Amino acid sequence: MLFLGEFEHSIDPKGRLAIPAEVRASLDAAMHGEALIAAPGPNGCLWLWPEKTFAQLAAALGGSLVGDEDLMAFERLVFSKAARMAIDGAGRVRLPQRLLTEFGIESEVMVLGVRDHLELMPPARWRQEQDRLEPQQQEVWRRARAAMGAMRPGTES
Repeated sequence: MLFLGEFEHSIDPKGRLAIPAEVRASLDAAMHGEALIAAPGPNGCLWLWPEKTFAQLAAALGGSLVGDEDLMAFERLVFSKAARMAIDGAGRVRLPQRLLTEFGIESEVMVLGVRDHLELMPPARWRQEQDRLEPQQQEVWRRARAAMGAMRPGTES
């Protein structure tokens, strides 16, 4: 699953968000599940994952019965705030009010496709983020290439 694009959407008074048609078209219930998982992202945005992808990532963390303290803290922060949201027949999910409040999301939201997940944030915040990142575009690319090179031993950055 590859999420791409940016979409400005409304959240209705019941807290429902229509998942963008382009995103819905690539979701397959057998492969990705019938719901999305909302969880806090490390950048202060609300992240949405297909439920089976989220389950695979969670399983990769291993068991936590006798776990690393940092991993246990991470699990507490993420899993306690996470929510499973079924996709209804109209292609909408109901975002919990507690998450909307925590992430400053009101009636309008930007839905960003970011490779393997979606990110939700207020439109004004996305405009600020674009204004901050665009002048740094070359440096962002350079650092990304260096990071990818570091992840693959034997490659040049």
